[in-house]
Amino acid sequence: MPEFKIQHITRYSYDGAVRDSANQVILFPIVDVHQTVLKHDLHITGNPIVDTHVDYYGNEVGSFTYSVPHNQMVINSQLVVNTMPRQLPMDDIFPAQQWETLTQLQYTVPYIDFLKREYFDGIDELKAVVSGQKNEGDTPYQLALRFCQYVYKNFEYIKGVTTVESKLEEIWKLKAGVCQDFAHMLTEMLRLVNIPARYVSGYICPNHSGMRGEGATHAWAEAYIPNYGWLGLDPTNNCIANETHVRLAVGRNFLDCSPVKGVYKGSSGHHLEVAVSVGYQDHEPEPIADKFAERVTAPGPFTNNGNDGSKNSYQRYMEMIQQQQQQQQQQQ
Repeated sequence: MPEFKIQHITRYSYDGAVRDSANQVILFPIVDVHQTVLKHDLHITGNPIVDTHVDYYGNEVGSFTYSVPHNQMVINSQLVVNTMPRQLPMDDIFPAQQWETLTQLQYTVPYIDFLKREYFDGIDELKAVVSGQKNEGDTPYQLALRFCQYVYKNFEYIKGVTTVESKLEEIWKLKAGVCQDFAHMLTEMLRLVNIPARYVSGYICPNHSGMRGEGATHAWAEAYIPNYGWLGLDPTNNCIANETHVRLAVGRNFLDCSPVKGVYKGSSGHHLEVAVSVGYQDHEPEPIADKFAERVTAPGPFTNNGNDGSKNSYQRYMEMIQQQQQQQQQQQ
């Protein structure tokens, strides 16, 4: 039964003084038979009152307002969590009956939400891939594992080519991205074969074993397996999400699970920095101090980071490639 100590710091820096910052945080780990929260301290600049409620998907959500003028806001979440290993599904029991069960779930709440597909340019290509991955006699569990492996092998893990707002069309064209993109693609593949799939946000622990996504916020998918329940699949690392994965929230996509989001009045320019440090057993998390492990410029119409806001990361990436090709042609 591993014990993890996690510190997650989010820092907003504004170009000028802002006020009336209204925010939502989903930084409260899921509590169930597989995960126990031993301690949770949440510190926010200005010490605002945080009101909490449970949303439609069972996540604990906090809301607060920071009204006084400020040019920086820090949200510091410190956790101590125990996780328990899960028994894996039995993969050879009545596959036809399992698929029939999934067919019936198409009209059952809450699985309907987790079966909604995202239509995009390239979906026919993805459907062909999905069809090619299926073998006669597969159980849902076996096929879900194969989809997870497909994403892991065919999509390159590259930071910076996508944002949290990237759509499937962009991810599919790039064949690259980070954990949230891998999870997004896997949920779509599962839904195409009527396996309910949901997006999961959280952390992967510990942070010294060489797995992608360690020491940062992480994302993966969960597939609903008949006679078993929700099975976590991490396509970024091609593994089953088990006791090394700490869950914060589940939902249809990233927007349902975003750890921090909000609005404010004032200067349009702002920057978002996120850092996560993980300790385990008798080891404390490495001190974050003022050095942030991961810097992210917040996307959206209020971003002022020197980029053309009308272009998404895929367009900028393709322009860069075209410029490189033109330079190579000129040199020849």
